[in-house]
Amino acid sequence: MWEFPVEREWWGSARSCREPQIPLKEEPPPGGCGVTVGGVGVVLRGSGRAAGSVDAFYASIILFVGRVWDAITDPMVGFFISKTSWTRFGRLMPWIMFSTPFAIISYFLIWFVPDISKGQVMWYLVFYCAFQTLVTCFHVPYSALTMFISREQSERDSATAYRMTVEVLGTVLGTAIQGQIVGKVDTPCIGSPFFFGLPNSSVAMEELNTTHDTASLTDTRNAYMIAAGVIGGLYILCALILLLGVRERRESSELQSDEPVSFFQGLKLVMNHGPYIRLIAGFLFTSLAFMLLEGNFALFCTYTLGFRNEFQNILLAIMLSATLTIPFWQWFLTHFGKKTAVYVGISSAIPFLIMVVVLDSNLFVTYVVAVAAGISVAAAFLLPWSMLPDVIDDFKLQHPSSHGHEAIFFSFYVFFTKFTAGVSLGISTLSLDFAGYQTRGCSQPGQVNFTLKMLVSAVPVGLILLSLLLFKLYPIDEEKRKKNKKALQDLRCQACGGVCGTNVGAVLFFFFT
Repeated sequence: MWEFPVEREWWGSARSCREPQIPLKEEPPPGGCGVTVGGVGVVLRGSGRAAGSVDAFYASIILFVGRVWDAITDPMVGFFISKTSWTRFGRLMPWIMFSTPFAIISYFLIWFVPDISKGQVMWYLVFYCAFQTLVTCFHVPYSALTMFISREQSERDSATAYRMTVEVLGTVLGTAIQGQIVGKVDTPCIGSPFFFGLPNSSVAMEELNTTHDTASLTDTRNAYMIAAGVIGGLYILCALILLLGVRERRESSELQSDEPVSFFQGLKLVMNHGPYIRLIAGFLFTSLAFMLLEGNFALFCTYTLGFRNEFQNILLAIMLSATLTIPFWQWFLTHFGKKTAVYVGISSAIPFLIMVVVLDSNLFVTYVVAVAAGISVAAAFLLPWSMLPDVIDDFKLQHPSSHGHEAIFFSFYVFFTKFTAGVSLGISTLSLDFAGYQTRGCSQPGQVNFTLKMLVSAVPVGLILLSLLLFKLYPIDEEKRKKNKKALQDLRCQACGGVCGTNVGAVLFFFFT
């Protein structure tokens, strides 16, 4: 379904301005490393706190500072990429190549517990921020690479579908690795409801946590180190697949252009481009809705629905459903258009999100909701990355003399996505803390259960409806996209001297086929 069309080049009396396309069987799209990009994020949750050496307060500080720094580095990396000269490997590939080994080292050191009495918090903070920076150096060029493997919109959509499928599959794989290796070390819940009624219950809980068996703590640390080694090996493997399997292609018009526009001039042009702002606005609220659902669904299943022993399987059902339905959404957007896919795909989760909190706790209904949520998650994963290249094409038509801004588009889109992740984390943490959430409790107060219902149902439904209203303002529909495609082809022909129509071989090829 997603194969790139193999376009053969037939040479006539004049060279076509359209370069030969890359057959998928020879050059896979840049999706392989999504295993690590998705999987690393899953295993990373918990940070030093999971290894038992940093208390909850400092772990929260580390995660918050790391997320803020991670968001800041996205436009910084976009800036440096825009200033990078083309090499024999391209402009983006060197960033991926040189960041990979250092990312592996910093990731492994996150889970290494130093034998020092002071400075552990700074240790985790430094290496967590270093890892986030190096992953940004990988992920921004990796995402922008879609624009440099083909000029054809259909082929870029196909590559995006491959990439997002493997990224979601990577998240499933990361969850499985964490569950199989780290999950074997069981940390029991604290079931005494006595603590819930005390004003200093959090102090009592912390004192009880300090009695955790030392041998069990050592096993936990070793499990995280083993998981880090497995994830690191996958990171290297997938990076090698990407580096050896994909070639970067440079626009012929860019080769002939004058001095490129500066980063800040380009940033001003990008941020004043209406379709880009409307696309970001729509997906900001969509991303926030699904991040709230994703971040709180495990707690919702554990405490509100009472499926403590099933929530890992329920989360796995969501991710497997998302992985398997990305091909469907790729087919759907090809036949019915991307805006229609947005309306149908994202809104399809609404009735199921309402159903899961209205009906009584039922395991079968929960699995149905999980599968339905996965279908919408697949649309939310795929569609923004599929629509972003169309926005860039529209930008190129409006600013034909301005080149090399692809990294700005992608880096700021990643920035806003991470911004919503931080907002989601803040909303969830503050809401649950205000409701009286007890860490490791076998049960929670009634206010916590009500808050979880709001976070996985009412709030996401409201955000989804708001995002659908914003998508009405997005101007690039199928008709506009086809016009842009034709106009870009004409523009490239002009850059090549206007010889597109003189390719006799191409005319004969299309005549006889």
